[in-house]
Amino acid sequence: MSIGVLAHLVGKKPYQELAKEVAAYGFGHVQLALWKAINDYEFQKAGTLNPGLVKDIYQEFQKHNVSISVLACYLHLFDKDVEKRNANVERFKELIKYASLFHAPIVACEVGKIQEGAATEEDRKALKASLIELIEEAEKWGVIVGIEPANEHLIGTAKQLKEFIDEVPSNHIGVVLDPGNLLTKENIHNQDTIIEEAFELLGDRIVACHAKDRIIDDAGEIKTVTPGRGLLNYPLFFSLLHDAKPNCEIILEATNPDEMIETREFLEQIREQVSTIK
Repeated sequence: MSIGVLAHLVGKKPYQELAKEVAAYGFGHVQLALWKAINDYEFQKAGTLNPGLVKDIYQEFQKHNVSISVLACYLHLFDKDVEKRNANVERFKELIKYASLFHAPIVACEVGKIQEGAATEEDRKALKASLIELIEEAEKWGVIVGIEPANEHLIGTAKQLKEFIDEVPSNHIGVVLDPGNLLTKENIHNQDTIIEEAFELLGDRIVACHAKDRIIDDAGEIKTVTPGRGLLNYPLFFSLLHDAKPNCEIILEATNPDEMIETREFLEQIREQVSTIK
C-alpha cells in the first residue's frame, strides 16, 4: 500500500519540473492527468500524444524513481452535448492507446456529475454506451478502465457501480475506491457501514485507492479536507484494503504542498500499523 499523489497537486508545470518536485515530497508514484498537471503541451483534445512524447514524459518520472500508477481523465462521459461527449471519449481512448508506453496499467475516471437536476434514462444510456466503447478499446490494448464512484455523479455509490459491472461483464473494468467520495452529510455518521459495503460489493475489483478526508462544517455541510484532519475512519479503510488487495497503491488527494510530507507520513503510519497487526 504505497502512498502516491495526484501529480497536479504540486502545480501545473513542465513535466521535467513536475517529476522532480513529486519526488522531492517522497512520493514513489503518481496519478497523472496530463491536461491538469503538464503545461508544456496542449492536451485539451485528442491528437497531441505520440510515442516519442510519451516516452520522454515516462523517462523523466523514471529518472526520479516515480512511476505512473494511474492515468486520469476527469472527463464527462454522458454530456448532453453529443459533440462534447464524443470528443471526451476520443481523449479517453488516446490515453488507453498510450497507457502501456507510460507503463500505467489503469486509465481512470469519475463518470461525470449529473446535469440539470435528476438523472434521466437518456443519461444512463449515454453513459453506458460511452463506457462500453471505452472498455472495448481497453480490451484491445490490455488496459484497465478504472471507474471511481463519487456522490453527485451518475455512478455515485458502490451499489450503482456494482450494478454496472454486473451489466457489462469485462475483466478490464476496475474500481478506483475513494471512501471520501461515498460520504455525504446524511451518511457520514454511518461511515463504517458505507466503507464496509463498498469493500463487500467492489473489493475484488479494486485496482487503486484515493485518500481524502471529510468533515461536517459549522453550517452542517460536508467539506473535503486533507487526510487526518477529518472524520474518515482510516484504520478501518486500510485494514479492509490490506485484506482485500495487499499492496494496493493509494493516491493522496486534497492536500496542499506544504502539508504533503506530514500527510504522507500520517497515511504511511496507519498503513504500517495495519500491516503489522495483520
